[in-house]
Amino acid sequence: MELRRRVLLLPGQGAQRERMAAGLYGAHGEFTASMDAFFDQQGEQGPLLRTHWLRTAPNPAMDDAAVAQPLLLGVGHALGRAVSGPGGGPGLLLGHSVGELAAACLAGVFDAADVGALASARARVLTDEGHGGMLAVAGTPQELSADLGPGVAVAALNGPRQTVLAGPAAALAETAERLRARGRVVRALRSGHAFHSPLMESTALRFGEALVALGPRAPRSGVTVVSTRTGVPVTVRQARDPHFWGGQLATPVRYWPALRHLLDTWGRRPGLLLLDGSADGSLGAPARHHPAVREGASEVVPLLARGRDCGGPQDERVFAEALTRLAESGGQAAVS
Repeated sequence: MELRRRVLLLPGQGAQRERMAAGLYGAHGEFTASMDAFFDQQGEQGPLLRTHWLRTAPNPAMDDAAVAQPLLLGVGHALGRAVSGPGGGPGLLLGHSVGELAAACLAGVFDAADVGALASARARVLTDEGHGGMLAVAGTPQELSADLGPGVAVAALNGPRQTVLAGPAAALAETAERLRARGRVVRALRSGHAFHSPLMESTALRFGEALVALGPRAPRSGVTVVSTRTGVPVTVRQARDPHFWGGQLATPVRYWPALRHLLDTWGRRPGLLLLDGSADGSLGAPARHHPAVREGASEVVPLLARGRDCGGPQDERVFAEALTRLAESGGQAAVS
C-alpha cells in the first residue's frame, strides 16, 4: 500500500500565542532538548525569552516581533524535531513567514546549531524602520484593492478569501474603517511592524546580508521546502542565496498558493497528512477548502491544543494523538 506523504506546516507572525506548545516542554524529550538548546544559543537573552514564552495570557510582550519571531522560529524547529523519528521527519515542509526559516533549518539549508543565530539576526534587524501593523481581512486582494490607504499593501494570501494587509499605522486604521463600513470582517494581527510590505525592504536587505555568514545550502536529499515566497518548491539556487531567505521580509506571503500547490500535486490518493503546527489552527483551516481534503484523500492533523487549552496539559494529549496518526499512516514518530 502506498503511504501518505507527510507535510509539516509551521506558523509565522500573527499566529503566535502565549505558551504556544509549552505543554510539551518537559513532557516530550526531543521537543524539550531542542527548546533548551535554542535558549542556550540566545546567550543572555535566552532566560528572558523563556520567561516570555512560559508566561500566561495576557502577555503584551508576545506582540513584540523581537520576542515573537525568535519564539516562533525556536518552537517551529522544536516541533519539527519532535515529529521526526529514526527514519527522518516529514519530507515536505511549508512555513508561513518566519516559519519558513524553521522549515529551512529542518531541511538542512541552515544547521540546527544556527537556529539561535537566525533568531538573533532576525530580531537584530527589526529597528524602527517598518513600524506599522497588519490586518487580516475576509476577501480577495482584487476585492480589497480600491480601499487600501497610502502605503498599505497585500502582505499575505492565507486562504481562498483570506488576505492580510500591512502598512503604516494611521493608513492601516483608515483602511480598516473603510473595509468595516463595507461589511468586511477585519481583525488586527499581533504585530507592530508592517511585515511583508515595501516598508520592510531595507530591513530585508540587512537580514539577507546577515545570513551570508551562515552559508545556506541546498536542502538535503528527500526533503522539499515549498516556499511561501514563490508558491512552489525552493530551487537549489534559491536555497543557497542568503537574500532569497532575507528578502521574504518584504515580499507577500503566498501561503494559500503554496498550500494549494501541495494539494494539487500530491493531495490525491494516497494523499497528504498535513501536520498543523499552529496554536490557533490557522494553517490547516484553508486546506479544508480544497477538494483533496474535503473528499478525504488528504487529512489535516493538529499538533497542538487550541483556545483555552493552548500551552497546557492538553498539548501533550493532542501531540500524542498526532504521533499515533503518523504511525498509523506509516510515518516514524519520535519517542517521548
